[in-house]
Amino acid sequence: MSPSLPSGILGDLDPTSDRAVFRQIADQLREAIDRGRFREGEKLPSEAELVEHYGVSRMTVRNSFSILQGEGLVHAEHGKGVFVRPRPPVRRLASDRFARRHREQGKSAFIVEADAAGGHPQVDSLEVKEEKASPDISTRLGSVRRVLARRRRYLLDGRPVEFATSYLPLDIARDTQIAEPNPGPGGIYARLEELGHRLDHFEEEIRARMPSPDEVKTLRLASGVPVIHLIRTAFDAEGRPVEVCDTVMAADAYVLSYQLPAT
Repeated sequence: MSPSLPSGILGDLDPTSDRAVFRQIADQLREAIDRGRFREGEKLPSEAELVEHYGVSRMTVRNSFSILQGEGLVHAEHGKGVFVRPRPPVRRLASDRFARRHREQGKSAFIVEADAAGGHPQVDSLEVKEEKASPDISTRLGSVRRVLARRRRYLLDGRPVEFATSYLPLDIARDTQIAEPNPGPGGIYARLEELGHRLDHFEEEIRARMPSPDEVKTLRLASGVPVIHLIRTAFDAEGRPVEVCDTVMAADAYVLSYQLPAT
């Protein structure tokens, strides 16, 4: 006999609705997730349980799961079932992440965020090289022709959550510790300030979009998970742009948090 669901977990279908049955099932599962009836990491009812509960075919249930996967709410594990995806573990507090006190403590922004999330930070896929600046990067850095590019991927507890490329003018970065694979405690911003470029402010542009195939592979993204694409420019106290950082983040790994003045 097929297993049955506990009473009250899910409702019944509305036979008078013009909404497709598989969409009604997806709506009920989504509401149950939102209300906490199925918690982060918890397994959803099996196909057999839902087939029995709703009196529908397995294909109908699979179509319902596909909707939720496309929304990034759940993920399937082969041979195990469908599970509620964890909520974003990393809170990116824009007003604090580049505070000078973190650099003085020898911590980069990602390490600060990972510590707050209680996770283990790692950096891999590191590449440092001189290259020609793209037109966009050149414009952002004040019409420079060549840059030092630092590419790296960030992981939290072994899971890739973002990858980023920093572009710095060669007249600042060449033959300095910034050009080394490990720029030292506090990261490249600490080194920039040691070189006399005291950081004054940052400008960020943020947009959400669906990932490219390469981004899906690099960040090991589940189906339906978008990315956050952020471009940040760092300015020193003289108003010179000293770095542009192009970052792509897994949207299911981050909450972007801001504090805005009331005046």
